[in-house]
Amino acid sequence: MADCVFCRIVAGELPARVVYSDDEFLAIRDINPVAPTHVLVIPRAHVARVSELAPGDAPMLGRLLEVARRVAESEGLARGYRLVINDGPMGGQTVDHLHLHVLGGRQMTWPPG
Repeated sequence: MADCVFCRIVAGELPARVVYSDDEFLAIRDINPVAPTHVLVIPRAHVARVSELAPGDAPMLGRLLEVARRVAESEGLARGYRLVINDGPMGGQTVDHLHLHVLGGRQMTWPPG
């Protein structure tokens, strides 16, 4: 989608600090990190949000989590990390393209929001 910032990053039209890339996903450093490690895992195909997924999208979600695990491992987060997916405006989603935040490098607190 031409107006989607993550689609433009995936297409190479906008710069990003890539930490992982394969045929289905791209992982980039967040430009406004909230933790020492803050990486976004983004599907290359445009999917607006979790609430718009179909039952057939379950395998893609499993692979999304696997990529997040790989990113956490490569970032040295063996002591723990947090995975976050925001859905819609009330859920804090600011870019209408599904993405998963990998947060680590400090003690996480609860509740998060």
